[in-house]
Amino acid sequence: MPTPLLLSPTTLRGLTLPNRVVVSPMCQYSARDGIANDWHFAHLAQFAIGRTGLIFTEAAAVDRAGRITHGDLGVWSDEQIAPLRRITDFVKSQGCVPAIQLAHAGRKASMQRPWHGNGPMDDSDRARGEQPWQVVAPSAVPVGEGWLVPHELTLAEIEQLKVQWRAGARRAIAAGFEVAEVHGAHGYLIHAFLSPLSNKRTDAYGGDFAGRIRLALEISAIVRAEWPADRPVFFRVSSSDGIEGGWTADETVELARALRGVGIDVIDCSSGGIAGSATAARIKRTPGFQVPFAERVRREADIRTMAVGLILDGEQAERILQSCQADLVAIGRQALFDPHWTLHAAAALHAEGGFEQWPVQYGWWLDRRRNVLDEQDAERAVYRAASVAR
Repeated sequence: MPTPLLLSPTTLRGLTLPNRVVVSPMCQYSARDGIANDWHFAHLAQFAIGRTGLIFTEAAAVDRAGRITHGDLGVWSDEQIAPLRRITDFVKSQGCVPAIQLAHAGRKASMQRPWHGNGPMDDSDRARGEQPWQVVAPSAVPVGEGWLVPHELTLAEIEQLKVQWRAGARRAIAAGFEVAEVHGAHGYLIHAFLSPLSNKRTDAYGGDFAGRIRLALEISAIVRAEWPADRPVFFRVSSSDGIEGGWTADETVELARALRGVGIDVIDCSSGGIAGSATAARIKRTPGFQVPFAERVRREADIRTMAVGLILDGEQAERILQSCQADLVAIGRQALFDPHWTLHAAAALHAEGGFEQWPVQYGWWLDRRRNVLDEQDAERAVYRAASVAR
């Protein structure tokens, strides 16, 4: 049988991915001072063992104040480079590609870890030694009632942010990452500039569409300029706020065209999050519920896209690619449920190779187990045939 599109290599600039499967960024809230540890290594290494083509870290803050929680990864310090390099070295050793999501949480910084409440920090967090900090945003508009009122960034502070993004990109390169993604979704800083619900500025970074997308374009251009010319840069967007008066899918298409103009290679199409939790979407969650956003951006903006959102199995993912709805398929929580998702998808799609695609340390054992099971099946078939004959 021909190799399924899902499992076929694809080239972005000068980088060839071994397949079209991507593990989405998923925060682990387990770092200390932004530094990756054994948990992060084990978390990301399992996806490389499972042969996922492109593996993203969780959001890595370009500034200490840009963390979502006290447990977020960071790239604001040179101390954070070596622990990340340990991860990228292993991912590459398995033939997979390591990627990093560069981020600033903006007005959704200084939050509780999800298992502590997933809201503004309170006295219970202070009792654990985790103090809140000043959050920043395009305007002094909080996420909601009870949330911290952000400091409205001055023009000088916006310029400093750009310096931090540039430095973060350089550290990510030093850490061995092959792909960078600018996080412009889920209510975090760049998304807060994009959405008229959170951006009430009247200067060059607010007001009309051109003003609201200005920071997204400037930061994307900075990361693109720092990143190696033969390596791709992605941009994650919340394709729609799903709230009246908010950011729309039409604007996402226009933004994607502008991002293509500054050298962005792939639009990662998520949605929601301008208010509430990071991935709070106002559309019903059904399998592939965000795929239409990726399809529309791909078609109308003439740029590659990545689909995400309840993509559950290989057959579904293959249909998305075969129908030209997206160029890459990203899985998140399904990868947590099944770190070997890609290998299991290959089996379900009847791809050639069998256990030869698995790491040799696993495939050797599994191939022998298969032989034993095949022998048992043959013996049972003979027994059934003899029983029928009697």
